[in-house]
Amino acid sequence: MNISASMKTVDNGVNVEALLGARTALAEMPEAAEFTWRANCEWMGGVHSRSTVEGFFGLGEEKAHRQPFVFEADHPAEFAAPDAGATPVEIVLSALASCLTAGVASVAQNRGIQLRSVRATVEGDMSLYGILGIDADVRNGFNAIRVSFDIDADATRDEIAAVVAQSQKRSAVFDIITNPGNVKVVVN
Repeated sequence: MNISASMKTVDNGVNVEALLGARTALAEMPEAAEFTWRANCEWMGGVHSRSTVEGFFGLGEEKAHRQPFVFEADHPAEFAAPDAGATPVEIVLSALASCLTAGVASVAQNRGIQLRSVRATVEGDMSLYGILGIDADVRNGFNAIRVSFDIDADATRDEIAAVVAQSQKRSAVFDIITNPGNVKVVVN
């Protein structure tokens, strides 16, 4: 009996071969896997700031992005501000959505699942009582974050759930939010 298997070709725009190659190479050179990411932030007035991301350290040397990336942060009129950019907490939520979505694309590509669309909605709840100093027992940050995915793919619901679970397991931003590391603030 002649059984021919057909390989499913998918293209989610992720070079999985390169990622797996990097994984293998870095496993043999752990010092090259140590990266330092940077952002510089400048006060623009009021509560408006501009952050620029240009370079980072990785693979044992200084690296530069192809171009600088600039992010504006501000607060809405409800905070007596001009609303010149997203709030810093909205930027955090965007980072979480972006990281998880990138993971979904990468994991789906690796598992041979063709994506047609991926949409993540992230919501974070917080009370301003902490930030405004109204109640010292209320935390300044989120007390709950919800991430909801709407994914259209050539896969079953269980396969999509497994892709999302693997993305969450490997997400740097998810880990940063759920397992914060040490943060040291200094004044130069």
